[in-house]
Amino acid sequence: MRGNRAARRLVVDDRTYIWSLRHKHRDGDVCRDVLQLILDGVRTRIVFRTGEGRGISGCYALDGFVATGPGRALNLNEPGTVRRLVDEATARGLLPHGGELDGWDLFDAVLSRAAAATPEAPPGSPPGP
Repeated sequence: MRGNRAARRLVVDDRTYIWSLRHKHRDGDVCRDVLQLILDGVRTRIVFRTGEGRGISGCYALDGFVATGPGRALNLNEPGTVRRLVDEATARGLLPHGGELDGWDLFDAVLSRAAAATPEAPPGSPPGP
């Protein structure tokens, strides 16, 4: 897997975002994963902070996994997840204005987008891998 601190490119509708992921701590603040997006010089940070019923893996293991429970997780290292976050924030009129967004406000909608993008197994398919 690519280092999460490396800047990466994501092209959405002829617009190129530069994005990176960091795990941060600040003077007594809780652990947080910060997905930074830059579009045309405008910087937006989508922040996931730990809290009751909300966990981020950077406090325990590899950065970039945020979850609200079993089977309810996003991998912020995946370009597809970043794309869904960009799509949801854009649909809400939050991008490309810059500043900081609460990632948890986008979480459920992005999780739904991910589920909708995953095709169901055809009838009669054998179970799992």
